Amino acid sequence: MKNLAFAHRVMAAVALAVPAGAVKAQESVTIASWGGAYQEAQRNALFTPGSAATGISVVEETFGGMSDVRLRVLAGAIAWDIVSSGSGSAARAAEEGLLEALDYSVIDVSDFAPGFYTDTCVGSDVFSTVLAWNTATYGDNGPQSWADFWDVERFPGTRAYRARVAGALEPALMADGVPPSEVYAVLSTPEGIERALNKIRELRPHISVWWESGAQHAQLMKDGEVDMTTGWNGRFDAAREDGAQVAYTFNQGLLDYDCFAIPRGAPNKDAAMRFLAEISKPELQANIPTYISYGPTNLAAFDLELIPDELARTLPSYPDNASVQLPVNIEWYGKFEQEAAALYQDMMTE
Repeated sequence: MKNLAFAHRVMAAVALAVPAGAVKAQESVTIASWGGAYQEAQRNALFTPGSAATGISVVEETFGGMSDVRLRVLAGAIAWDIVSSGSGSAARAAEEGLLEALDYSVIDVSDFAPGFYTDTCVGSDVFSTVLAWNTATYGDNGPQSWADFWDVERFPGTRAYRARVAGALEPALMADGVPPSEVYAVLSTPEGIERALNKIRELRPHISVWWESGAQHAQLMKDGEVDMTTGWNGRFDAAREDGAQVAYTFNQGLLDYDCFAIPRGAPNKDAAMRFLAEISKPELQANIPTYISYGPTNLAAFDLELIPDELARTLPSYPDNASVQLPVNIEWYGKFEQEAAALYQDMMTE
């Protein structure tokens, strides 16, 4: 009995010394992304410093995109708190009700470029779909517009073009003389979509490869297999570093972004919101170009003098580069991509 009474006194003393709630499990978020060099860049630029700043630990997983989110949300089995997505995929997922609304009283986007966030997805990095050419073929005087890309007399040679509709119709309309500011208005009609498809049909005899991935279009340029192609600026930068004879222009490029979203029913929604707020700050966004050739979505990152000026001027979201590009219209993709994609595939298999 004496030992029991002594134990009770010890426990009471401990209870007085450690106030209720003082011992708290560390918060964590599970983030799903696409793996490889891209996720490694996210880890180094955003996840690791974001965790250090907030005390929120990060568990990383890889996934196959919003199709995986759809399956898990509909099954009521979502275990991810944050997912990485392309802007168009996020727009479609939002249309389906698969994503939580983001709280922009928590996440500060006051210095984000217009259009780099939506109600359900906040931009993580900026990239461009650009026109690239083989410098062994054209030197430094390669095509500078989509009209040039279609001009097979001034610029003879083989082309590569994307096998999916995303980023494929807009260049065709600009090549056909539609001003960038009117592209999405034209594409919002059946006649406009058909006009773009007809322009691609015109070029089709000169398209030797329909590329499926960034790795593929970069390899095409490294191997000198085509004379020009569409593709993502960061992939061409990496290919050039590996010895590819490739150059590109931001003129009439499609300014696009990747983003972070919170799936509907995420188990740690509040922590996820605070973590997104942290990694959206300019100090962390300025880290991105150190690890991958993409620009920050928070334009205040350019004002911190943390990105070397020479590097900043090569990034797609740098103001001078952004000003000559067409921002991708995410609302258009949410409404029309499924219909346009079916027509695009029909065109390719005619």
